[in-house]
Amino acid sequence: MKITSATFLTSATEVAACPDSPLPEIAFIGRSNVGKSSLLNLLSGEAKLAKTSSTPGHTKLINFFVMNGTWCMVDLPGYGFTKAKPSERADFERMIADYLTRRENLLCVLVLIDSRHEPQVIDLEFVEWLAEHRVRMALVFTKSDKLKPAAVARNMAAFQKIIAPLFPEPPPSFACSVITRDGRRELMGFLGKVLTGG
Repeated sequence: MKITSATFLTSATEVAACPDSPLPEIAFIGRSNVGKSSLLNLLSGEAKLAKTSSTPGHTKLINFFVMNGTWCMVDLPGYGFTKAKPSERADFERMIADYLTRRENLLCVLVLIDSRHEPQVIDLEFVEWLAEHRVRMALVFTKSDKLKPAAVARNMAAFQKIIAPLFPEPPPSFACSVITRDGRRELMGFLGKVLTGG
């Protein structure tokens, strides 16, 4: 699949404010500072489509971007930003949960995980929550250029082993790097299949 146009559509603070649109949606979510906005920019081919920041927790809204005029990338707030106020974190969690369980346009969620680390509890718990709510997902292990391939593969395998009991079949997994562009072609191929009913 090739993206030839990418435009910002709108932002929303809750599911009720999401656009009334027939376009299918693929959502991106991950722990704060996992490289979510950078990955959206890499996939879309637009370097400044999603705002990137060195400050974790920059995304605080549900942001919609239209690809090729036919589908949407949806940038969700990162989870686990410890510097946010408890009430703010609760609002984010409610917003995310409502979108993931109530948005009829949603086809798949890409869960971004930092490949540099061994499995983290916060990521494992989120994947378990998605599994319990039967939300279709794929795992994207980011920043794969920061470690040797064997170390990335080891961290991915450790994560997959822990979550294996949650699924009849493991969710698709990809190792990606915004710097080297590794994994972009494979991930775009997967998104193409999702959008065509695969």
